[in-house]
Formats: sequence, structure tokens, C-alpha cells
Amino acid sequence: MRGKSFLYIFAAVAIALLSAVGARAQSESSWYPLKADDGTDIVNYRVPVELESQIAALPGIVTVGNPRGDVTLVEFYDLNCPYCRKAAADLAALVKADNELKLVLVPFPVLGVPSIQAGRVEFALARLATPQQFFEFNHLIFSGRGVVDGNRALSVATSLGFSKEQLVKAADEEAVTKAMIAHVQLGNAMGLAATPAFVIKGVAILGYPGKKSLVGIIKSIRTCDTVVC
Repeated sequence: MRGKSFLYIFAAVAIALLSAVGARAQSESSWYPLKADDGTDIVNYRVPVELESQIAALPGIVTVGNPRGDVTLVEFYDLNCPYCRKAAADLAALVKADNELKLVLVPFPVLGVPSIQAGRVEFALARLATPQQFFEFNHLIFSGRGVVDGNRALSVATSLGFSKEQLVKAADEEAVTKAMIAHVQLGNAMGLAATPAFVIKGVAILGYPGKKSLVGIIKSIRTCDTVVC
């Protein structure tokens, strides 16, 4: 990355503040009796339709799978979240196996400065890459270990054939700053106080419940139009 430009510093400060003070606490009792793969309760709650409808308008989202699928699964994730890393491989398998699943990826860089640095590259790539190329970047990032910062994100993106100079230029634009803030503001408004967080059929799910649980939720939506039949 280039030196810490004004836009970069502004984004770092603004997003750090938003993530620190914006999330609202949710009730300890969940809306639905959902269980994770390990048998623990899944924290979940209803999301107001006026907030859920704003996801599609976020400037940095990427849709993979079937864009006209019968079930839409939205993931808010951070590139430095270990549970997001675990979820990534399972989500890729779900998209491959389920031809009717629409997966919406929402970068949510809230876990510190390295995440914000990497996020700037990721948001730039969302504008420059095809959905499949972005998904491949996502897969490669989560296949590795260690801290993901701007330099590492650039390295992975350039390994896919993208110009480093073009990425850095796009990452330093004010539009990326605004997009990052928009993502964090909406996530905070929905109370997404953990990563990954999923939004599906008007319900927010905090944390990664596991592949089996997600498959069950998707099946329930197709059967009875809600996450639990």
C-alpha cells in the first residue's frame, strides 16, 4: 500500500469509532430455537425489513451463486475473523452444491487496522473483478493463516492477475471510504456484534452455526418460508 493517505486515516478512525459505539445490544433470548452443529444455541433475532432491504443497495457487496436463487443468504464477514475462515470453505461448497442458492458477500472490516487496510483492497477489487474472481480472492485469503493486512490482500489480488497500481489507486479513492462506512453503519444498525453474521429471511444469526445448521435453515425456508418449520 502507499503511505497512509488522508482517506486511509479517515476511514480507519471513522470505522473504528463506528464499530466501537454503533452496535446495539440484543436480547439474550433468541427469536427462533436454532441450534448450531455443536448443539449450542444460535443467537438470532428479527431484522426490520427496512434495514434488511438496504443490504442490496450497499456499494461493496458481491453476489455469487444463483443471482435469481430462491433463497438469499447474506454474510457479513471480516478477513481476519477465524470463524469466517471456517465458514468460507463450507459456503463455497454450499454454492457449488445448491444451484438455487444466492450468496451475498458483505465485507465488514471491524477487527482492527489490518482489517481496514485489507478491506480497502477488497472494496477496490469488488469494483474491478467479476463476482467469480472476487469469490476466488475470498477463498485464497481464507485458505491462508496469519494476519490479513493491506499488503497481503494486494499480494493475493495480484496473484489473480490484477494490477497492483490499479488496485492501490482504486483502494485510495473516497468512494471506498464511503462504502466501508456504509457497510459498518448498516451492520451496526442491525446489531451485528459478531463475525461472521448472517441475514436470511428477515433473521440475523450471530456467529457461524456450521454447515449442517445452515443447510437446515435453507431447507426450512424452502419448506415453510421461515428459518424454522
